[in-house]
Amino acid sequence: MQRSAGLSIGVGLLSLGMYAVRQRRGVYQAALAQAKRTPPVLAKKPHMVPFGNVPGEVRGDAPMDPILYIEDPYYYVRDDTRKNKEVIAHLEKENEYAEHMTSHLKNARENIYRELLSHVQETDVAYPYPHGDYLYYTRTEKGSSYTYHCRKSRHDANAKEELILDENELAKGQSHCDVGAVSISPDHKFLAYSVDFNGYETYQGFVKNLVTGEILSDRIENVSGGLVWGTDASTVYYSTMDDAHRQDKIWRHTVGSSVKDELIYTEDDQLFSAYMGKTRSGRYLLLQSSSSETSEVSFIDLQAPAKGVTLVEKRVKGVTYSVDHQGDAFFIETNKDGATNFKLMTTPVATPSAAHWTDVFPYDAAVKVDGIDCFESFSVLHGRQDGFTQLWIVTKDAAGAFTKERMAFSDPIYTISGAPNKEYATQTYRLTYSSPTTPFTTYDYDVGSRQMTLLKERPVPNYDRSLYACERIEATAEDGTRVPMSLVYRKDKRTPGTPQPLHLYGYGSYEICIDPTFSATTLPLLDRGVIYVIAHIRGGGEMGRTWYEDAKYLTKAKTFSDFVSCAEHLVATKMTQPSLLTCEGRSAGGLLMGAVLNMRPDLFQAAIAGVPFVDVMNSMCDATIPLTTGEWEEWGNPNEAKYFSYMLSYSPYENVKAQKYPNILVTSGLFDPRVAYWEPTKWVARLRERKTDDNAILLKMDLTSGHFSASDRYHYLREKAFDLSYLLDQVKCLTPDDHKAPAKKD
Repeated sequence: MQRSAGLSIGVGLLSLGMYAVRQRRGVYQAALAQAKRTPPVLAKKPHMVPFGNVPGEVRGDAPMDPILYIEDPYYYVRDDTRKNKEVIAHLEKENEYAEHMTSHLKNARENIYRELLSHVQETDVAYPYPHGDYLYYTRTEKGSSYTYHCRKSRHDANAKEELILDENELAKGQSHCDVGAVSISPDHKFLAYSVDFNGYETYQGFVKNLVTGEILSDRIENVSGGLVWGTDASTVYYSTMDDAHRQDKIWRHTVGSSVKDELIYTEDDQLFSAYMGKTRSGRYLLLQSSSSETSEVSFIDLQAPAKGVTLVEKRVKGVTYSVDHQGDAFFIETNKDGATNFKLMTTPVATPSAAHWTDVFPYDAAVKVDGIDCFESFSVLHGRQDGFTQLWIVTKDAAGAFTKERMAFSDPIYTISGAPNKEYATQTYRLTYSSPTTPFTTYDYDVGSRQMTLLKERPVPNYDRSLYACERIEATAEDGTRVPMSLVYRKDKRTPGTPQPLHLYGYGSYEICIDPTFSATTLPLLDRGVIYVIAHIRGGGEMGRTWYEDAKYLTKAKTFSDFVSCAEHLVATKMTQPSLLTCEGRSAGGLLMGAVLNMRPDLFQAAIAGVPFVDVMNSMCDATIPLTTGEWEEWGNPNEAKYFSYMLSYSPYENVKAQKYPNILVTSGLFDPRVAYWEPTKWVARLRERKTDDNAILLKMDLTSGHFSASDRYHYLREKAFDLSYLLDQVKCLTPDDHKAPAKKD
């Protein structure tokens, strides 16, 4: 009785205990769920950031004195080692919060990923290009995340494939794998290649014997990416970076030797970076030091390297030029003599200085000259006209005068560029063509007959181009400038005059052009009735060099107001409305997003800011941060009074206001050397702190990659699916089928 009573009492106590445990567990789980629903809060730690003449630091030529300070309570988030446990823990919480807030899109993400994958020819072969006795090409295989580099004999139709580099093997055991250089030696017996395994864009160089398959013991460290052979397989040239990730030195490496590599060129000016490349003729190694506004070229005669480095023309502030070689002459593309949109000149190799430069064609302000591509008996001039990329074939007539002929294409908007052209003695030029409705297509252009031969259009499964259309429209900027926009949409889902979902993309910096090309990753948007628009705003180079120079330094705000004008035009013409309008920009385009959302948050339902450059003042004042000094000629130097107030007026981080903001998805990579992870992390914290609405600010931080996202092509598509499902959810374009559980794969 006592035992049974005691047992009953014991069981009762046990039940109460289990109830208490369950209750505590329930409280814990509820608290955990609530924590996931609550944005992470970044602790504040007082810190004053100095601007101006800071003793012992590189602060530019005319730093302010006395020093000015800006308070930044999140400054401590910066950790150059990427190992701070407190910071990493916060980033992990940010990822958990972003995942929770988008958990209702789990099925949609998977379905859109499968949809994206359905537009990929997973097993595919690029059209081979001739090089020496071989045809070289790359290919992909279904299930393999990375590229295979291959070749076959050029003279045997039944030749077996030779796999010269398998990126999938390199990637085994790595969270990130980006192959930089893949360079064949002049005798085609060796391969030099470089690999980055963490996304920080610092590469390690290797040499492979293609005859034996052996990886030589040579290890070339701290490579910036490129590896260039000399005239034979004994010598490789490469560049390295300083602590601020600036390319500053060029070296000569003797293959198979334990002798220390020879330093052949150094760029000491922190505004400049050093680059190199070999002319297609194989005769000269070109060494170029460049800033945003000034350049200087030297060369080494690879047939007589003992002669050392020869200067073409000493740098002159504001004058930039580049060089290519043909016969006994150098062709030079330059803005010399006030040629703002650049012109083409030539000079004898024997007398390369500017005193001997002569115009090839008269300067034409309507044509932006981007460069010259030289072959033995002709050249291809790359440039822009009327807002589009163009190619001109340059030859000499019977009298020895230069002539040029532009290639013509039919799409209303398009992009054209060169493809692999390895051979100097040829009459054929290979190029690629694309438009928002035309997949990338490879052509051969016969210089003699002026005939274009289609070689291959990249296959896009489950795509019917007849369903889509593209066009160009214009908005009017605040100062009356006409700003072009490229549109692509699905024709059967377009109703002119009725606002519909629209996604507006922009960049607008560094003279970089966001040209209208085909992208299968936009198809999930188009197929659900979203119009996709690129705003070709000032600060980019779409309309020439003047388009870029009109929105930098103390006029940078034109970039942001141009984007706003584009959005306003799209709303005013009833193409869309703010509740259906989303926007996106990456890197400097992320700066665009930050500035625009501070200016006109009411225009947008949601925004994506990828690896956003939003901490402008902090990053641009500190010369130890990668890329900073070279970009003082892009944005200005906030250590100088001339720029301090103006840059402060638009820097997104400092200008977050107590106002309503749209929903924002911010993405970044922990190992990004271009826009460090702490910039978006701090910006997100400040947005949450100051905004007056209930919209969600999400930070999705890839803890294994850098600036250019995932290197694994399947992982990349999953990231795109995340972004696309987010956008489509914001404008209520996801269908019931999108939310259904995906069918199990066989």
